[in-house]
Amino acid sequence: MSKKVNEKHHPDSLNAIIENAVRRDWELTAFSNMGGASYQYAQVAELVEKLHILFEAAGVRPGDKVAICGKNSSEWAIAFIACLTSGTVAVPILHEFKPENIHNLVNHSEAKLLFVDEAIWNKLDEESLKGLTGALFLTEPGLAFSRSQKLTSTYQTLNEEFGKRFPESFSPDDISYYHDTPEELCVINYTSGSTGASKGVMLPYRSIWSNIRYSIDHLDFLKPGDGMVNMLPLGHLYGMVIEMLHPFVKGCHCHFLTKAPSPHVLLKAFAEVRPKLIITVPLVLDKIIRNNVFPKLNKPLMKVLLHLPVVKDKIYAKVKAELIKVFGGQVREIIVGGAPLNPEVESFLYKIHFPVTVGYGMTECGPLLTYAPPQESKPHTVGRIVDRMEVRIDSPDPEHVAGNILVKGANVMQGYFKNQKATDEAFPSGDGWMNTGDMGLIDKDGMITICGRSKTMILGPSGQNIYPEEIEHIVNSMPLVAESLVIDDHGKLVALIYPDRDAAAKQHLDEAGIEKVMQDNLKAVNHRLESYNRLNTFRLMEVEFEKTPKRSIKRYLYQQ
Repeated sequence: MSKKVNEKHHPDSLNAIIENAVRRDWELTAFSNMGGASYQYAQVAELVEKLHILFEAAGVRPGDKVAICGKNSSEWAIAFIACLTSGTVAVPILHEFKPENIHNLVNHSEAKLLFVDEAIWNKLDEESLKGLTGALFLTEPGLAFSRSQKLTSTYQTLNEEFGKRFPESFSPDDISYYHDTPEELCVINYTSGSTGASKGVMLPYRSIWSNIRYSIDHLDFLKPGDGMVNMLPLGHLYGMVIEMLHPFVKGCHCHFLTKAPSPHVLLKAFAEVRPKLIITVPLVLDKIIRNNVFPKLNKPLMKVLLHLPVVKDKIYAKVKAELIKVFGGQVREIIVGGAPLNPEVESFLYKIHFPVTVGYGMTECGPLLTYAPPQESKPHTVGRIVDRMEVRIDSPDPEHVAGNILVKGANVMQGYFKNQKATDEAFPSGDGWMNTGDMGLIDKDGMITICGRSKTMILGPSGQNIYPEEIEHIVNSMPLVAESLVIDDHGKLVALIYPDRDAAAKQHLDEAGIEKVMQDNLKAVNHRLESYNRLNTFRLMEVEFEKTPKRSIKRYLYQQ
């Protein structure tokens, strides 16, 4: 299945980077489930080899697909690395998806094997997964099911099979991973799954390699043994590549949260791990600043002191030092991605010279597009285009008039799996330039400002992608709903609803009666949604939404 690679001879090989890291950091700890099991690099390497043996037994070869569906864990990361290093195509699936959506994505991806949490597997129907040879539990020992006698027997004698392959000992010299080439398919990551209209982003090895190479070159303060708190979903590229795989190849120790990443859970983890780098979404920073800092600064005496220049500087320096302690005491940089920071929070962090920066990326670029270190970042910008990438603003005056952001380069996907129409729409000019679907500006220093997401995606509290149109489709099917618009109101999903008052009048319903129907609708809608994209509440609109000549709702008029 594999042949030995060496980064010196294959500088653009992702597996050469992984192989060299495993050999170099053999005795260091690679992964831990907070409050649970830990794995040294040597143990990761052994488990990866055992998974490779199982892949062979199941007839899984380079280019075949292997799906992974589970909560964040060391075992998830190990399964993913086993896919990369054997040349099989990893297909991450968010664990929050409902069973029918998991069935759809496993089948659409043509996966031959499935790694899955037992709690998720218990809700699935193996008869609906026609293409699977077998399924393996992630965090629990066991083979979930098998349609292959060879896979079953190999699993039962796996330690013996491993011993046959490495009869004397298993050492760093035994590591020999698949030699990847830049255009080989590496990952299929589905952009959404809640309505069955998902698009499978096809990322070749060059995309993941380029993202890792950039992270190695530009986040060089991370050293072997440094700790990471892994809070973003491994099912998304940001958590999978930048927050997990990148520190792994640097010899760092990744700590996976076993509880929902609430501020309380995160602050406890930061204190324990003391990370130098934190990668997060805006909501986490927003809650910590608003709960821990702003109440103190808004006291009457503090407001007076903040008007005295020398005193103000001392107060800000003290606040910055205290915030550094809140994040574990060693933080060198916090990278925020997925959505912009709240303007009030961003302005305050710049005032105290806190080491925070906002980046920009998307699944289709595996995920990095732009970045700038904190000392170079500017308010409201998302940094400069990353290495091996080009950017163009489709505007007559890109510095002052927003236009579509077009990108080209090593990070860009090959297209959407089995969806040529969507692929053609993403690459409208046919010359390699991809339309991101976002609008932006670029200044004379190359710093990019995002002016609006034409794709309307909302970032969930733990980094999930939420597509409001999908929720609106369900809301609009409910009784007495004429039309709706789903917005993000400071981290809460709210449905703005224009009710069908003519239909309500025929039912002799007053406003209180309409409210009651909408309350019932809210429960019905949330019953059909995943846990992370459920609506918090609704608001009734007095007048119809303002629309374009094409009768599309002018979304920007209703955003918070």
